[in-house]
Amino acid sequence: MSATLNVSTLLAVPLAPLAGSLIAGVLGTQFGGNWIGRRASHFFTILGVLIAFILSAQTLMAVIGGARFNATIYEWMVIGGLKMEVGFLVDGLTAMMMCVVTFVSLMVHIYTIGYMEEDEGYNRFFAYISLFTFSMLMLVMSNNMLQLFFGWEAVGLVSYLLIGFWYNKPTAIFANMKAFLVNRVGDFGFILGIGLIVAFAGTLNYTEAFAKAGELAKLSFPGTDWMLVTVICICLFIGAMGKSAQFPLHVWLPDSMEGPTPISALIHAATMVTAGIFMVARMSPLFELSDTALSFIMVIGGITALFMGFLGIIQNDIKRVVAYSTLSQLGYMTVALGASAYSVAVFHLMTHAFFKALLFLGAGSVIMGMHHNQDIRYMGGLRKYMPITWITSLLGSLALIGTPLFSGFYSKDEVIMAVKASNLAGSGFAYFAVMAGVFVTAFYSFRMYFLVFHGKERYDQNPDAHHDDHHGHDSHGHDDKPHESPWVVTVPLVLLAIPSVVLGFMTIAPMLFGAFFKDAIFVDGSKHMAMAELAKEFHGAAQLALHGLMTLPFWLAVAGVGLSYYMYIVNPSVPAAIKTRVMPIYTLLENKYYFDWFNENVLARGARMLGMGLWKGGDQTLIDGGLVNGSWKIIGFFSGIVRRAQTGYIYHYALVMLLGLFVLMTYFVWFNK
Repeated sequence: MSATLNVSTLLAVPLAPLAGSLIAGVLGTQFGGNWIGRRASHFFTILGVLIAFILSAQTLMAVIGGARFNATIYEWMVIGGLKMEVGFLVDGLTAMMMCVVTFVSLMVHIYTIGYMEEDEGYNRFFAYISLFTFSMLMLVMSNNMLQLFFGWEAVGLVSYLLIGFWYNKPTAIFANMKAFLVNRVGDFGFILGIGLIVAFAGTLNYTEAFAKAGELAKLSFPGTDWMLVTVICICLFIGAMGKSAQFPLHVWLPDSMEGPTPISALIHAATMVTAGIFMVARMSPLFELSDTALSFIMVIGGITALFMGFLGIIQNDIKRVVAYSTLSQLGYMTVALGASAYSVAVFHLMTHAFFKALLFLGAGSVIMGMHHNQDIRYMGGLRKYMPITWITSLLGSLALIGTPLFSGFYSKDEVIMAVKASNLAGSGFAYFAVMAGVFVTAFYSFRMYFLVFHGKERYDQNPDAHHDDHHGHDSHGHDDKPHESPWVVTVPLVLLAIPSVVLGFMTIAPMLFGAFFKDAIFVDGSKHMAMAELAKEFHGAAQLALHGLMTLPFWLAVAGVGLSYYMYIVNPSVPAAIKTRVMPIYTLLENKYYFDWFNENVLARGARMLGMGLWKGGDQTLIDGGLVNGSWKIIGFFSGIVRRAQTGYIYHYALVMLLGLFVLMTYFVWFNK
């Protein structure tokens, strides 16, 4: 196998989706005169992503064979000694992310043909999702922080466009603005972290910055006794908190479900929200130098994993249940990062991408089959109407709860073991959070599963039969009975179900205990022992699954599934009875811990009041009234006084001259005595 990678091939990976996006976005919309139709638009965009996936798979095989690439493609400008450039760094971490992004994107593109069949913005939607794929690929392939930030902001921009895709829908516009603003908070911290690296390391290049990590570790943040590297890492992680929806910057992700379902799978399950996880793993040489930053990351991840899972229990919108599941699983990945088990975090990122994209697309298939009803309380018994959607959704749910032999088991189990083995502050709380989260995840996942696919048929009881997606219209024109989705929807479900089942078993050994990430992720084994402890306990994927049947997480998951079966199939009156007894807790969860209320009524109103105060008091009163208007009024006042002496009469001027002469003579005589 060649030890090098071809530059042209690597360039084609992001540029192929970009070309498809430009064709569909320009020639397929009013902007370019609608020169091409729907078939041409989805053909060119799918072709572009297919090319990117094939080339990414070839790149992955070359990387497995030892190939690596790290070079500048285009030098934009040089300011002093600071180079701003476009470049690619391709190693195990990058190659894995390239394949995940392009495969999930390809499945979403195919799925969209059926899901958005009757939507007026069909071509525009394909242009957006291809543009998103390009942006994400530029992010993961970058070898410098400038390009990383470009990709980071580009996926945020396209996410804004996709969440608000139905721009005549007020809730969608509110959701995309909320996502945009919350991400700007995180991005402010992110750019501060990059700025500190540039200021003290003098470079934007990963390799050069990591080479100076030891020097950065010896420095203190100016004016304090804080370690500079701790400040850098926390600033970078604040960026990850926004992009990867970690507490308290998580509030945007559930509302982003206002966009079409395919983008929920593409952006909010498999790619964009994992950008923060990828970034921290890529920056592992810096994060390894700060135990304080790692502990902070672990605690934030633990809070997100557990408390966002609680919110999934009371959701009735099928997409929001999966959305809160995404939040919780992102918390698991973050906990692994904090435990210094970066490879475990990206391993869970990979397995989660497939089964969560499967669950989102499965939810979309259910919405189509239910004529765009999204309320799981008015479903039930869909198993016999939608067999392919049923079995694939079941496989995705089993992977999500960590059933032994499924891909989610291997990654989630390793996260829990890594946290248990960690010796960092906060690991005790994080371990409790991820263990309790196992039960919570199993309960809400199978609550949704049982309410949707089993029990009594309730689809004829829905008071709002046509709800939400596709502007609230049943655009497919079927009768009232549920129906299976077309093949362009079910084929991606089947193709995503396969890795959801087998991928963890096949890849755990090389990715966690082999050399796959050896030059991409750095762990200081003398300080952080989690990965070494995991390696001691690992004796093969089959043995791990067998051992998993005897561990506490497995039985917690069984308990969660069993309790949900009893409450929603055997004795459906129990949930209502519990709700009446714990109404304050239910109200707290229903209001999402009042974060939205706090943001809207305290932060937003406070910012508005501050802005009004600065406008009225600062701008109008002080600047306009005091400095600008006040200065000319003062000058005008004195000018009016001085003007009185300018009469135009010679004898007045002579009198003034004589008086002046008298004053000067008096002054000199007086002071020369």
